[in-house]
Amino acid sequence: MITPPSLSKRSNVATSSTKLDKLGRLEEVKDLRSIWPDEARDFTPWLSQLANVAILEEALGISLEVQGIEKEVGPYRADLVCLSDRDRRVVIENQLFRTNHGHLGQLLTYAAHLEARVLVWIAKEFTDEHRAVIDWLNTNTRDNVEFFALQIQLWKIGESAIAPRFNVVCRPNNWTRTVEPPASVGEAGPKHLRFWKQFNEHIAKSQNQFRTTKPSTSHWTDIAIGRSGVHLTLLNRWGRDSVFRIYLSGP
Repeated sequence: MITPPSLSKRSNVATSSTKLDKLGRLEEVKDLRSIWPDEARDFTPWLSQLANVAILEEALGISLEVQGIEKEVGPYRADLVCLSDRDRRVVIENQLFRTNHGHLGQLLTYAAHLEARVLVWIAKEFTDEHRAVIDWLNTNTRDNVEFFALQIQLWKIGESAIAPRFNVVCRPNNWTRTVEPPASVGEAGPKHLRFWKQFNEHIAKSQNQFRTTKPSTSHWTDIAIGRSGVHLTLLNRWGRDSVFRIYLSGP
């Protein structure tokens, strides 16, 4: 004799089925220019914002501090120039389409003129030939110069917000041994957390329109000032200095 499932079991099955029905399908947004129409005017400024630099840091395993945008190097302009935790200069070359020799040549030009130690090439798609070149450079250049190739993609689920993702296509050969920990990991993390907690408490006691974010182990935090298109960013770098930045958006 077969015993029918109890009501509780039926309820669990129904609940599980309902949850599965809510699962969406991950879809790639193929047209990067639908979000960033222009490389220099849209993508590079977006990437230079701290929240988006954090996404790049996660992919590279390097903590970055933006030093310059569209920095002149002879007749060319380096998209982003950063400084790593180890005070190494990092140059980032952006390309919202398939890789070509022109951008590769510019990246090598920046490496020489800016004495960069970390070179990052971001593109929508890498050809086999350009992947081979980056791998060759990592094998044959001196040990303190490292090359990365990152593919930029956009993804969404249904009508949700579109999310960027960096896929590592090429990295230094010894990367597993030399990777730098993100800023949120290590000895400085707990210090940052305590600092931002105390900072938020101080702001809460003050009579102003500032709205702080949840304290974190990161070296930076954003503050809304109650005005659309404007926010403040604070950087707290232990043993160095503090930085205050104002970001404006809109027309």
